[in-house]
Amino acid sequence: MQGIENFLVSASDLVWGTPLLILLCGTHIFLTIRLGFIQRYIFKAIKISFSCSKEGEGDVSQFGALVTALAATMGTGNIVGVSTAIALGGPGAILWMWLTGVFGIATKYSEALLSVKYRVINKQGMMAGGPMYVLERGMNAKWLGVIFAGLTAVAAFGIGNMVQANSISHLVNETFHISPWITGGALTILTAFVILGGIRSIAKVCEALVPFMAITYVFGCLILLGLKYSTIPDSIMLIINSAFTGHAAMGGFVGAGIREAMRYGVARGLFSNESGLGSAPIVAAAAQTKNPIRQALVSSTGTFWDTVVVCAITGIVIINSGFWQQGLNGAKLTKEAFSGIPYIGPIVLTIGLLTFVFSTILGWSYYGEKAAEYLFGTGAIKPYRVMWVMAVMVGSVSTLPAVWAFADIANGLMAVPNLLSLIVLNGVLVSETRKYLWSGNIEESSRETTHRLNPLSPQEEQA
Repeated sequence: MQGIENFLVSASDLVWGTPLLILLCGTHIFLTIRLGFIQRYIFKAIKISFSCSKEGEGDVSQFGALVTALAATMGTGNIVGVSTAIALGGPGAILWMWLTGVFGIATKYSEALLSVKYRVINKQGMMAGGPMYVLERGMNAKWLGVIFAGLTAVAAFGIGNMVQANSISHLVNETFHISPWITGGALTILTAFVILGGIRSIAKVCEALVPFMAITYVFGCLILLGLKYSTIPDSIMLIINSAFTGHAAMGGFVGAGIREAMRYGVARGLFSNESGLGSAPIVAAAAQTKNPIRQALVSSTGTFWDTVVVCAITGIVIINSGFWQQGLNGAKLTKEAFSGIPYIGPIVLTIGLLTFVFSTILGWSYYGEKAAEYLFGTGAIKPYRVMWVMAVMVGSVSTLPAVWAFADIANGLMAVPNLLSLIVLNGVLVSETRKYLWSGNIEESSRETTHRLNPLSPQEEQA
């Protein structure tokens, strides 16, 4: 097992080398400029996102699509991912995570826009979309769509499944001394119960779970900051200074330079908000929306809430606690930070992480099965769900380094074809944005007809 871990860590370092960091950050910046700093519409986007009414073709409401995407993104990346970034990249990693979120809003907007524009209706009358359909229908590059779908179907087991199950099972063991086998078994049963109902069942659970988990967790963070408010300015300055100078600390922390701060900040930022990854647009394509722009704006708020708000607060809490200098990593570091709330701190963290993990597993199950559907047809959905449920148990009893390294590798590889499509189709992004947003026609319904896969015969249509 140690040999496998060493191999995965080396492979992760190779994938997340300078070329991918330049491609990811460069795409964020390029799209921000190309779309006239689309981030300025974030408050309009937030207002639209709370609309639950049916606006057009689709399987779930815009809010349902948003919370499902948030369920998938707001997971261990916000809790364990932040602490891991600090442990490996120093305090400065938090600023790079935050900047990845700010500029990533433009990328998340772009992904969703293209996925809605090029979505299709499958044999079952359900929406199917995402970068694989964008690559096939927008770029006429089906082979790239196949590569992306293959990577997504596999990557989902890392970022959206095993990493999540691993984090909660080990935290529950640390806090309540409950065996990972027991936690994993319970989580496996709950997962199976929900995902059998498909996207509508997943969205229904997420609409109830996501607001509760986000409010509870953020409230706990604010209490911690309130208890040690006097050192908050110093913590923020340390984060900013370390991002550009590197930082060496005492204790078990080995110290980090600028490159490490950037590398782990950007990598964990992508793991957290998934901007550029191409996952969230898969569920955005299922949304009931008047036109692609409205859902694109709604989807962009996911990155805002996930990284610009939640990850930033988590990072400040951890730095402000001082425990990051003691060589702790992963859930242990965040747990010690939350111990600042007497008696209930670890409990609040555990409940927060449990709900984050469960919702992420649900959201990513949809991403993975849609990728499998693209590759093998609708008949692959049920077998994929069975494997998904089994992987929850495997992740619960695995070791952290191997699982995190596997997730990093999969993330980096699936981001490449998606980012390529955003760059190549940037003209389409500008055209659609000008047509609906810049011209003030955001309430206008799209006149485009969604393409139907395997069109029905006149007799089937009549039936």
